[in-house]
Amino acid sequence: MRKRVALVLGSGGARGYAHIGVIEEIERRGYEIACVAGCSMGAVIGGIYAAGKLDDYRRWIESLDYLDVLRLVDVSFRLGAIRGDKVFGHIRKIVGEIDIEQLRIPYTAVAADLTHQQEIWFQEGCLHQAMRASAAIPSLFTPVQQGNRVLVDGGILNPLPIVPVVSSHCDLIVAVNLNATNQSHYQLPVIERPPAFKMRFDALIDSVGSRLPFRRTPAEKLLRIDQKIAAQQAAKANPWLSEADPEGQQPAAAPEAGGAPKSAVGSFIIDNVGPASLLDLINQSFEVMQTSLAQYKIAGYPPDVLVNVPKRVCRFFEFYKGPELIALGREIARDTLDSYEHEHR
Repeated sequence: MRKRVALVLGSGGARGYAHIGVIEEIERRGYEIACVAGCSMGAVIGGIYAAGKLDDYRRWIESLDYLDVLRLVDVSFRLGAIRGDKVFGHIRKIVGEIDIEQLRIPYTAVAADLTHQQEIWFQEGCLHQAMRASAAIPSLFTPVQQGNRVLVDGGILNPLPIVPVVSSHCDLIVAVNLNATNQSHYQLPVIERPPAFKMRFDALIDSVGSRLPFRRTPAEKLLRIDQKIAAQQAAKANPWLSEADPEGQQPAAAPEAGGAPKSAVGSFIIDNVGPASLLDLINQSFEVMQTSLAQYKIAGYPPDVLVNVPKRVCRFFEFYKGPELIALGREIARDTLDSYEHEHR
């Protein structure tokens, strides 16, 4: 008899594509996924799976070229950088109009209600609305208004919703944590794409960030590059400088009257560490919070199998890396389940 799995799919932005690879590996081994709970992208992938449309969804995201991805980004500067109507509109076409009660397995999507400051579990009603609310990443996607409730990504309260499946009476609970920090040996597979793909996507994100109040300006970036190039030229002209500093730079001189320090070659030093825009700042803060909360959830309700996907493998909003993340999810799930099965022979 096949073992029944209660599957928990965590929050983590674009890394949520790894859930697809995890699900494929679980099913490949003959386990039966009997129920699913998810948050943010975990709620989206879990809902599509529960509706029996995961293969269709995967084929769609793997078929997208860079122009297709860019066309799906409907920029908004109201309560989120992206409205999300195009992306979720296509998901609605794939899944169809279906209520959670009609799904083939029990399903829970977790969102956060800002009005009442509480966690919301969607276990009935419109599947599409549940997924959209759970995945309303603050600053990235606009929130969902439902009556007097303002719903956003459940990751701000519960990025790994294990509790909804505890009473499922399955043989084991498998949780997928997308905010792991201890999986340094895993690397994102390399899938070749036209160079313009990443450049155009990054340019779009930069454009979104540049319209928000806090940003690192293009002038600052160029000044940093100019300082490095000038330092390298100075090193070539001065062998002593090259030997003293392999980077071809001298320590910064004392601050001048204007208050900003200058390097030996006369360019201002710009600190290039940290978020480049308000969008980056919010997303990095959100990820730090999710990492801490996920650790508390795991400690409170330890799953039988914990699949840890390292958060360093991609940025929160790099949704064009679907094929790589699916492959990585499959690899990590394979190793994790190998270890679990070896210990429970």
